[in-house]
Amino acid sequence: MEKKFGLIGATVSHSFSKSYFDEKFFREGLRDYHYDLYSLANIEGLKKLLDENPELAGLNVTIPYKEQVIKFLSDIDADARSIGAVNVIKIQNGKLTGYNTDSDAFYESLGKWIEGKNVSKALILGTGGSSKAVQQALKKLSVSFELVSREKSKGQHTYESLEKDGSPISEADLIINTSPLGMSPNTNTYPPIDYELLTSDHYVYDLIYNPARTVFLQKSEMRNAHIKNGLEMLHIQAEKAWAIWNN
Repeated sequence: MEKKFGLIGATVSHSFSKSYFDEKFFREGLRDYHYDLYSLANIEGLKKLLDENPELAGLNVTIPYKEQVIKFLSDIDADARSIGAVNVIKIQNGKLTGYNTDSDAFYESLGKWIEGKNVSKALILGTGGSSKAVQQALKKLSVSFELVSREKSKGQHTYESLEKDGSPISEADLIINTSPLGMSPNTNTYPPIDYELLTSDHYVYDLIYNPARTVFLQKSEMRNAHIKNGLEMLHIQAEKAWAIWNN
């Protein structure tokens, strides 16, 4: 029986998810399984997508709909509810159940990277759904954190305030970009922080994986910071999503 899966987001052409799952389905002999990319102009387009694709059994959710999609769900997993964001949806008998695998995937990926390192304080760039997942993972790893947002009400710092006082950058051991700045196709963009403040003592993690080396990571590497992109996290997340869809 044909089953369809896919990714919804505002811009999804950059995603490796289709090639990842296409290869997985081929390797495992699942000839009736298909994965597609669905670009939605707004989250309201989800209803039409579901109506036109009754074979859909699962969806991944990316920026900017990880929070907005919650109102369409029949149920939500406890972890996703506490995070306040959903990146995986299981569709069964017409019901949509939301999950969050971003947090556990980031926890695994980051935990291996900083194991044995002196990392106790993080600065998170962005306050959206991905940021919320990262925040939960950092709590599990006992890493304190502060948030940077474009809006004063959403974080301890704004990019503007960091221009006046860069100490939050200097004092952080770990800097994490959870914003879409630098993501394909807008690869020339990057978080507006003072990269001159970075040193070889900094660990810099970008959740973006396409391109593999964003301008954010390039600028950080030029200051001898340790860098990591989000590709490993994507692979872990994809396997966790597959486990949910097949449970």
